Amino acid sequence: MRSMLTRTRAALACAMALGIFCATASAQRIDTDETALLLDTRGAPVTSASGLCWHTGYGPPPLWTAGCHAEGPTPVAQKFAFEANVLFDSNKSGLTPAGRNALDAFVAQISGLDTRSVMAIGYADRMGSEASNQILSEERVDAVKSYLVKKGIAADRVRTSAWGETRPRTAAGECKDANNPKNVACMQPDRRVFIEIAGSRLVK
Repeated sequence: MRSMLTRTRAALACAMALGIFCATASAQRIDTDETALLLDTRGAPVTSASGLCWHTGYGPPPLWTAGCHAEGPTPVAQKFAFEANVLFDSNKSGLTPAGRNALDAFVAQISGLDTRSVMAIGYADRMGSEASNQILSEERVDAVKSYLVKKGIAADRVRTSAWGETRPRTAAGECKDANNPKNVACMQPDRRVFIEIAGSRLVK
């Protein structure tokens, strides 16, 4: 009993020194069962600033876990990539209706993801000058970022880059006609934005 009390007070002193929670040592309860939680004076689980709970019976204290139940959800790292060539018309940076639908489907796919980082890269086809295509790719990726932010993704998590016409999907020998509807259709794969999102999702 005395040994248990000593370990309890030592663990509490360590936690209090780190500023994890504020309460008197005598009011805390630590169990040895590996599924037990550290409880405060109200009987509620002790949590970190980000909502993680302290499970007390295993590992060097404090062992923080997601959720306050031994069988509760745990965060799993996930990464998603998206690329669509229906986002833009030729020489345009406004999202097409098909482009908005594609982005909506992607946003639905990542629903519930705790987004950590987003990288979006804009591209253009080879029609027009290199300088104008660079600007066009920048405007396109900015349009996609604005749309994602409107859908709930934090703006400060989204990084952007633009490569102009330098990374085409079509080969140099393709799309050799002049600037006409046939060539515009041929270069559609080059007018795109690539998105990669990394984060975590709570799963059981």
